[in-house]
Amino acid sequence: QVRLVESGGGLVQAGGSLRLSCAASGRTFSNYNMGWFRQAPGKEREFVAGISWNGGRTYYPGSVKGRFTISRDNARNTVYLQMNSLKPEDTADYYCAAADAYMDYTKAPAYHYWGQGTQVTVSS
Repeated sequence: QVRLVESGGGLVQAGGSLRLSCAASGRTFSNYNMGWFRQAPGKEREFVAGISWNGGRTYYPGSVKGRFTISRDNARNTVYLQMNSLKPEDTADYYCAAADAYMDYTKAPAYHYWGQGTQVTVSS
């Protein structure tokens, strides 16, 4: 089973940027599609971004398109989420997740392995 550890969260002003990282261990990283999700207080978990096992394809299903960029470095077993033009509504706990490579990386139910999350707070 792959283990995931997120880092890079924190407090930032509206309009600012943050880069989240997720380090994977335990299994061959390129065997997994990777994704980022978030959950704000009192709201359901939201699928933010997905990336295929080799980094060749990305997917942004919601409101972050054009502001957030997902990327990965298979040599470093790490996936990133670059977040620009942050808004107060981006405030949430952000989770890294992995899906087996044969699964559809654009589908939230494909993701079965989760990190513990990192908190992002955007002040107005």
